[in-house]
Amino acid sequence: MLRQTRFPKLTLLAVLTVCPMLGAAAGVAADTGEEKLAKRVRHELVTLPYLSVFDHLVFRVEDGQVTLSGQVVRPTLKSSAENVVKRLEGVTQVVNRIEVLPLSPYDDRVRLAVLRSVYSQPSLQKYGLGALASIQIIVKNGEVTLEGLVNNEGDRNIAFLRANGVSGVFKVTNNLRVVRG
Repeated sequence: MLRQTRFPKLTLLAVLTVCPMLGAAAGVAADTGEEKLAKRVRHELVTLPYLSVFDHLVFRVEDGQVTLSGQVVRPTLKSSAENVVKRLEGVTQVVNRIEVLPLSPYDDRVRLAVLRSVYSQPSLQKYGLGALASIQIIVKNGEVTLEGLVNNEGDRNIAFLRANGVSGVFKVTNNLRVVRG
């Protein structure tokens, strides 16, 4: 999942979220130079070859500075994200705060088990369609964080219950957001 936040001078918050069902920006209607840059950054990040359902990328654009954060499974994805953003016209600086999750066979097993549990639920299968899944599964030391967008509170709760029911999961944090409108 990729989320972009920007804090312009008017303290307006705009969030860009990658979602197969949404694919649009929420926020300001007019495209300023910074918003165009944010769209280009988003495009470059979502087309990274190894971005998966187990990765969560967030970025912020402010005065040409792009701040990357989130969590990834592969160290190469962290450096690739920085490199593709650096090359964009209008980017003056890239601050890379992406966390590389620890290598762990245990976490790998939990990732796959949560993936199967969440996406095998018929009401949640639609979130797995498309190039990028709407529900990202982040696992660190047996603790699961769900990130992304869902259509309603019921789907949000079902995803949490499905993840929480997986053997070996110590804790589930549900950061899923409900799309309004």
